[in-house]
Amino acid sequence: MDPERREAGLFVFPRWANAIRPHLTAAALLTPVYLAVLIYLAFAPGTSSEGYAPEQPVPYSHRLHAGELGLDCRYCHAGVETGAFATLPPTATCMNCHASVRADSELLAPIRDSYASGLPVAWVRVHDLPDYAYFDHSAHVSRGVGCESCHGRIDKMDVVTQAAGLNMAWCLACHRQPEPHLRPPAEVTTMGYVPSGDAFEIGSRLRAERNIDPPTDCSTCHR
Repeated sequence: MDPERREAGLFVFPRWANAIRPHLTAAALLTPVYLAVLIYLAFAPGTSSEGYAPEQPVPYSHRLHAGELGLDCRYCHAGVETGAFATLPPTATCMNCHASVRADSELLAPIRDSYASGLPVAWVRVHDLPDYAYFDHSAHVSRGVGCESCHGRIDKMDVVTQAAGLNMAWCLACHRQPEPHLRPPAEVTTMGYVPSGDAFEIGSRLRAERNIDPPTDCSTCHR
């Protein structure tokens, strides 16, 4: 700084400040745009995999099996009531029917090859929670949370699709007010279930029967 200006009490920016002025201007203009894009991407369907429907090695139709034929979810997903994971059916479960039903279908060739070799079918995972989230299927199913509450109307899907709105905010909202989502044990796998009475009244009774008091007593489910 010029000594005369310093004595006069006048402040002058150093010369190197001229070099950073364009960068400061660019930052001031781009920061709002960056924040807007960041917020959009955080809530975009693609970020949460909403609507994700990968192609499977075998075109298994839940609309046909669970919808038209009325197969119970637990016939294939046998571990859903006793374990943290719903589990995929072994190939032998598929062959219980397809050893005689459409046994020569080209679409079922991967099933026959798996049965002959003993190697599992390379199914593609649809629902994949982040590592910091722990979800126990048995804790929810045994307390009356219906399959369709999380997975949507699976009985209407030819290709399994990740349900809309399935995120942490949705989970927390359900834990804070679970009554509408609870149903009698016999109706857990029923698609399109409509309670015969008030959903809140039924849910409250089931909460009392199962001693559930979310969210203050998380250990009831997460043990």
